[in-house]
Amino acid sequence: MGSVRWAFRCGSWTPSRSDWLFAARCVQPEEKERIGQFVFAKDAKSAMAGRLLLRRFVCEKMGIPWSEIRLERSPRGKPYLAAPLKVSSDSGPAWSFNLSHQGDYAVLAAEQGMQVGVDIMKTTMPGSSSVPEFFRIMTRQFTAYEWSVIQSAGSEHQQLAAFCRHWALKESFIKAIGTGLGFDLQRVEFHLPTEPLTPPRALRQTKMHLDEEEEEDWIFEESLLDVDHHVAVALGPADKLGSAPPPSSLPPPSTFTLLSFSELVASASPLTEEDSAYWESFKMKAEAPSRQSDAHTST
Repeated sequence: MGSVRWAFRCGSWTPSRSDWLFAARCVQPEEKERIGQFVFAKDAKSAMAGRLLLRRFVCEKMGIPWSEIRLERSPRGKPYLAAPLKVSSDSGPAWSFNLSHQGDYAVLAAEQGMQVGVDIMKTTMPGSSSVPEFFRIMTRQFTAYEWSVIQSAGSEHQQLAAFCRHWALKESFIKAIGTGLGFDLQRVEFHLPTEPLTPPRALRQTKMHLDEEEEEDWIFEESLLDVDHHVAVALGPADKLGSAPPPSSLPPPSTFTLLSFSELVASASPLTEEDSAYWESFKMKAEAPSRQSDAHTST
């Protein structure tokens, strides 16, 4: 069964005029318009990278020509392949894919025959409050056991790193099952292995308890893209009645492959005409001295 783990470093990406306009031509018109509405260049770059990652995956791994790919969003904002409706059955079990971007990276995880969710978190100091105050605000998001692990991690930065690691795990599960904000995050509790995370190696030893019972059907892969960016990938049964294969039967967890821009668009073909005004709008945002946002986005 196939497995894909791709990352693109959008934080350090400084697209040229030709690169940005080519990228804009290679996404669907409504996505181009949505990306153009972002106030900050950082967010526009992350969103553009995310759409290109998705289209590259569908084109290269599912064998669908770039011009025939039609991606749409569920009511909860999750992207899905709307067309073509029929994909060749010769390619094996159905693919599940998911996307996340936050901090300096956009990441995509995809798996054949399993449900997948991915989340990335950058360890950064909370902007408007102290770490203890930030933790107080977030109290209801974690169980007492998880808070004991987070708050015993060491320095404030180490505690924030532990917080981000737990948060990425919870979000990856929520995204895999397709549940929105109504899910009570205290229903899931993560038990981390004693082995530390070290880039670029991926670990698959974390266990999840759901409603105080250990879940045997869910597998979690964790990795660090660099010292500040945690990534969690949740892998579960493709349907509610099924069960995921035991971790021992799976190949070793895949590390994320960092793609260059040329690799990102290697299979791309333009869908629309060039729009020079789109570059001028982006250039103004990129040159603006105002503070760049760092939204945590998963679609």
